[in-house]
Amino acid sequence: MNGINKQLKIYIGGSDVFDGLPLYKALVNVCHENGIAGATVQRCMYGYGKSAVIRSSRSLALSDNLPIVIHVVDSEEKIMKILPKLKEMVGGGLITMENIEVVAYL
Repeated sequence: MNGINKQLKIYIGGSDVFDGLPLYKALVNVCHENGIAGATVQRCMYGYGKSAVIRSSRSLALSDNLPIVIHVVDSEEKIMKILPKLKEMVGGGLITMENIEVVAYL
């Protein structure tokens, strides 16, 4: 795992669902089932996306749909294998991919 690998960042809304599950859980489940090295969900405090609606943890009306970022890390080969399924599941959102250098995976 050390060396150059890939990281996906998947940006979605906290209220997004897939097959009756919160989308972030469904995405992490797919990663886990496919033996991906790591997937972490990060709930964000403030932000906006394509809709340009600012979501804030201070707004009760919007706090159930706060931005969420899922970080997925593994080799390029394994990331590319699951990427089509993840894209299909996300539907509306943003997925980025970048090279990362893993210096320790203990």
